[in-house]
This record gives sequence, C-alpha cells and structure tokens, in this order.
Amino acid sequence: MIEHPREKWLAYGILIVGTVVALYPFLSILSLALSEPGERPSGFTIPTALNFDNFVTAWTDGHFATALTSSAIVCIAVVVGTIVLAIPASYALANARGPVLTLIGVVMLLGLVMPYEAMIVPLYNMFKDWNLLNTWVALILPQIGLSLSLSILWLRSAFSSTPPSLAEAASIDGATRMRTMVSIILPITMPAVMTLATLLFLFTWNEFLLALVLIPDNANTQTAPLALSFFAGNRRTNDPAVMAAAAVLVALPVLVADLFFQRKFVSGMMSGGVKE
Repeated sequence: MIEHPREKWLAYGILIVGTVVALYPFLSILSLALSEPGERPSGFTIPTALNFDNFVTAWTDGHFATALTSSAIVCIAVVVGTIVLAIPASYALANARGPVLTLIGVVMLLGLVMPYEAMIVPLYNMFKDWNLLNTWVALILPQIGLSLSLSILWLRSAFSSTPPSLAEAASIDGATRMRTMVSIILPITMPAVMTLATLLFLFTWNEFLLALVLIPDNANTQTAPLALSFFAGNRRTNDPAVMAAAAVLVALPVLVADLFFQRKFVSGMMSGGVKE
C-alpha cells in the first residue's frame, strides 16, 4: 500500500502517462472520423465541428449492420458454448484426483501453447467436406474448441480457491454435486466467470484469420473485422476519414463491453488467475 505522498503522486503520474499512451491512437482515429471534408489531422486534434457524415457513409457503403450482427451472433454463441462446456469440466478437474485427470490437465496446457495457425488448413478441409464453409457454424465450432483450454484452466483455478467446507456442508445437507456447483460454488466464482466471458468476447470479436479462411465468400456471415478489411481494400484510394469511421464502428462494441464489465474485471482476474 502506497502511503508516502511522493510515491502516491509518482504512481498517479505513471497511470496518467499510461492512459495517454493507450488512448492516443483511438482518439486520433476518432478525430479523423469526425473531421470535415478537407480536414485531415495527422494526430489527435479537437474537431472544429462534429461531422457524422463519415459514419453514415461507412455504415451504408460497408454494410456494417450485417457484419456487426454476424459478429454478435458468433460472439454470443462462442461465449455461451464455451462457458457451458468449461464450467462442469473445470469443476470436475478442481475436485477430483487421479493420474487420468493429471494427464487431462497437461493436455489443456498443450492447447494453450499450440499455435492455431497450424490448424487452419485441416479446419478448412474438414468444413469443406462437411459443406459448412461460409456459415456461422464453421466459425463458431473452432473458436469454442480453441477457447476451452484457457477457459477450463481459468475456472479450475477459481473453483479450487473456494473453501472445501462449502461443498462438504452442502453434501451433508443432501445436495448433489451438480446442485452444489450450480447453487453454491458458481455464484461465488461469478466474477471469474464474467471476466472469462469478457475475454472470450474480446478474442472472438477480434478474430480475423479464421473468418478470412472459413467465411470469405458469404457477405451475410462475414464478421465486422473481415468486413472492415474488405471495405478498406475496396476503397483504398478514397476518403481516409470514412475508413477511420468504419474502424470506430467496429471497435465500439469492444469498448462498450470493456466499460460494462470493468468493475468485475480485476476481481475476476484475481480469482481466476491466482489460487489462494
């Protein structure tokens, strides 16, 4: 705990500098997106007048309503599917012992270090054989599978940090393991679950390579980052302010999600990443 005034102001200064460094790129893009025709700020400047025509142009010409809807569907499916599968698996690993479960934990670690770029070609061939290319299924299933290792290890640590006496008391009262997990343990570890859901949402929303390979030809299933890439490529010689407005539209849901869950993020990081 910082008590000395000099140390406190030094900490505040470091935080302010870090905040400025983190916000400057976004504010620069935002000022460019709000600029009037003929105004091309090279960095962050306060616009003389707010011009939202660039956002209207980007929204209309880039068909971002469809892209944002597609990204929302994929993100919700991936987050819900991963959480539903990871909760019982991580609870079992946290409360059971044995060589088989130890081997499963090692496999989970391998899932974290294995580069998913090496799986792109097999995934493409598999979904091509199944006639599922350019569908949401081709994007949702791989991301659920790729997210399970992190999710299970994350929640396993959170479940392991809960006092064993809670489960023992529930068992004495006649509660099953499923009832104990759902009604007693899960509410306690909800900050870790919410933080994991936020991370999964951010990772899924920003995913580009899988979308580029698996759903490149169907405009109705293209996600927002992929639509932004195609939009920028098709308008390479046009107004950069419109490109900046399109980038803001794609990044806005991520910012909103971060602001909405930020209060529980730190406590969730501690309960999900540190075993007491």
